[in-house]
Amino acid sequence: MYITRTLKEDIAKGARYFPVVAILGPRQSGKTTLAKHLFPDHVYVSLEESDLRELALNDARTFLELQRSRSEHGIIIDEFQYVPDLLSYIQTIVDKEQKQGYFVLTGSQNFLMNKAITQSLAGRISLHTLLPLSIAELEAHNLLPKNVEQAMYEGLYPAVYAKQIPPDRLYALYIKTYIERDVRELAHVGDLSTFQTFLTLCAERTGQLVNFTELAKLCRISDHTVKRWLTILEASYIVYLLRPYATSVGKRLIKSPKLYFYDPGIVCYLLNIQPDELITHPKRGTIFETLIIADIIKNFYNKGHEPTIHVWQDRDDHEVDCIVTHGRHVIAIEIKSGRTIDASFFAGLKYWKALSPDNAHAESYVVYAGSKDRVTGSREVISWELIDKIMEFLKVKN
Repeated sequence: MYITRTLKEDIAKGARYFPVVAILGPRQSGKTTLAKHLFPDHVYVSLEESDLRELALNDARTFLELQRSRSEHGIIIDEFQYVPDLLSYIQTIVDKEQKQGYFVLTGSQNFLMNKAITQSLAGRISLHTLLPLSIAELEAHNLLPKNVEQAMYEGLYPAVYAKQIPPDRLYALYIKTYIERDVRELAHVGDLSTFQTFLTLCAERTGQLVNFTELAKLCRISDHTVKRWLTILEASYIVYLLRPYATSVGKRLIKSPKLYFYDPGIVCYLLNIQPDELITHPKRGTIFETLIIADIIKNFYNKGHEPTIHVWQDRDDHEVDCIVTHGRHVIAIEIKSGRTIDASFFAGLKYWKALSPDNAHAESYVVYAGSKDRVTGSREVISWELIDKIMEFLKVKN
């Protein structure tokens, strides 16, 4: 089953203006499927294959010429971060021939690419980020789970829905592959069991402020190692660090970022949480926040924009879960996992808006776990099923 991805419009636009298109994102997010669908006449090659990777490493010119001889339309190079030196050879070709959309590159490890792209392909490449499915994408194909607990447990990786792979099987393989291959190759982690413990501890802390010292103590590693491993997880699209909102209002603000996973299904798998347990589980609130924060990020990327979202919290425990900005538009969002709307949901928003005239003019919303049918007449409350509406309120366009 093919699930149409919202990002296709932005990628198609990039291919009209640039000779190189890069689709970045986590493993299994659908990058290869989307690339093949959008560029059916391009020849496809994967650098996961050891013989092709060896050729690309040792003789990049021959590698590229062999692929170019197979199709005049262009080349899709999958997992190109394995041979970043290819970029300088690609630069020579695109500067000479100027064929828009000719090279399509996919990669799951962003931290290996940015420096290479900056040096080799500045002004020649259109960058796109494809994360797992958004709530709106599932809704459009009538695939959205009927309750939020099932959505949190199943996560939003395409294989759960397109191939009907049980979430526990998919995420078990995902974590095993990620730890045993990617981490060993890229992070030079000597003790993989320690890294797996670290990953589980991070899952327990999704939706919480990052405490580097605590994580270091629990894993018996240094603060420096914690920061390095978090950088790897973030660059591999496993976790996202929600940075504090930059504002001069309030002198007692928390400056630590909040940690979120890009997918709640991975969190549930790592913590061995079943869907029926999510109704009353102590982690319900933060896992629901993970679902919503990740979806807001997806909606930005799907429209070709970098996410501009932050957390706001002061040292007296006043907090707004998410401040979303786009141009001059500012929206404050509280995320509540309850199904019944309560006046207490709005307390943090009211406090924040009262701090300054600028805040008072910002729009504010509560995103809750209830049905969209119950909030038809309210502009202040948004059901989790309609979280993509935030982009309309921000006037974000492709």
